[in-house]
Amino acid sequence: MKNFHVVLEAAWLVRDVKTADDAIGVAISEAGKRLNPKLDFVEVDVGTTVCPVCSEPFSSVFIAANTALVGLVFEMKVFDAESAEHAERIAKSVIGKSLRDIPLTVVEVTEFERSTDKGEPQQKSKTGK
Repeated sequence: MKNFHVVLEAAWLVRDVKTADDAIGVAISEAGKRLNPKLDFVEVDVGTTVCPVCSEPFSSVFIAANTALVGLVFEMKVFDAESAEHAERIAKSVIGKSLRDIPLTVVEVTEFERSTDKGEPQQKSKTGK
């Protein structure tokens, strides 16, 4: 059995906001409320998008008519999975139960080994989609 770090992406709709920072705060707060306290091991952050013109990364937030679409990233560790695909299914199932009606897309799956000296994971190999 292997251990994996799974990163999922979701589009979060936020209404009645005027700035990107407000939209990010509301989106992370709403997602956190749905995940906590049961899934407090899931990390939530704002995704990044690469500018097609200058190739610089920026926060995944789009605002029109005081309504924002925020790209959120959810990260969790899956222990004792049979394969990367199995870890993806586990992560989507665990997170998806709390985030009903929010489509989740797999961004990256990284296999890691548990370190025996400090209890911290060590990266072993990398696969992504």
